[in-house]
Amino acid sequence: MKRPDDTSHIETSGAPKARRSAGTNLSVDLTAVERVQAMVLGWYAVHARRFVWRVPNPDPYVVLVSETMLQQTQTARIQEKLPLFLRQYPDFNALAATDNATIIRAWQGMGYNNRALRLRDCARAVVERFGGLLPDTADDLRSLPGLGPYTVSAVLSFAFHRDVVVLDVNIRRLYSRLFGQLTTTLEVLPEPQLLHVASEVYPRGRSSEWHQACMDIAAQYCTARSPRCLFCPVTKACRSAFRLAEAVPPRVSEPSHRGKPNRIWRGRIIELLRGLPSDQTMGITELRTLLFPTEEETDGPWLERIVAALERDGLIDRDQAANDIRLRS
Repeated sequence: MKRPDDTSHIETSGAPKARRSAGTNLSVDLTAVERVQAMVLGWYAVHARRFVWRVPNPDPYVVLVSETMLQQTQTARIQEKLPLFLRQYPDFNALAATDNATIIRAWQGMGYNNRALRLRDCARAVVERFGGLLPDTADDLRSLPGLGPYTVSAVLSFAFHRDVVVLDVNIRRLYSRLFGQLTTTLEVLPEPQLLHVASEVYPRGRSSEWHQACMDIAAQYCTARSPRCLFCPVTKACRSAFRLAEAVPPRVSEPSHRGKPNRIWRGRIIELLRGLPSDQTMGITELRTLLFPTEEETDGPWLERIVAALERDGLIDRDQAANDIRLRS
């Protein structure tokens, strides 16, 4: 029996606020839905991007791992790293059994190392509560640690072929331009209208294919800064085609030191610790010298705060007496 559509878990947290400029028409026109569906799916049948995680009946474990990686890392890097990761951790049981230091080393090159720990913690919950098999209902998926609304909907669509809405930043951008009449590259439809469009536009029974096709078109043609309307497969149905003036988003400030964001420095520290033999530690003084060959007065207090945060996040252990650190085991 076909399951009813489930849109109750559409991602809304973190959605970009609607921006509106003079000449923008935020009313939604869905009269061309069937035409758009034919354009998108026809194009995808011939031009779909090929990835190691895109197979007709994917392993739900592989879908979850790839979606976790893709959230903060470029697709080309995941194409390279995912097979290596799966060789080391072929299933939830293997991933659940690993310690912090080992998985952080396996996560090398993908950044945002907290994701590795959250994924491992999720695997432990899957093993403990679901016998090592990823559940296939929204409620059960939501109950797992580290799975946000987008990941839940992506897993349901891509792994279990459920009729659900999947909304990420790329699909939001594509839908806004297709069905709203926008004038700048920064504009998106208000969230209520986007949710309405998202629930109406995808063809039932083809949620996985549809949403991956939309992601491909958004990534290759309907890009954030310089959309390639001349070559886009849905240009003839797009209400914003050739109308979008490029606009630069306001720069968002973030905690920094010596002109670089703290997240970059955190990554450098983890990378230095990753290179140590598993039985060795690194002194704080040595770490400071490696990071800053020429020391400034603010380096010491700043580094103390960063090390404390890494310890709090479960990424490192610190021996206060010896004043040295290592990846948490």
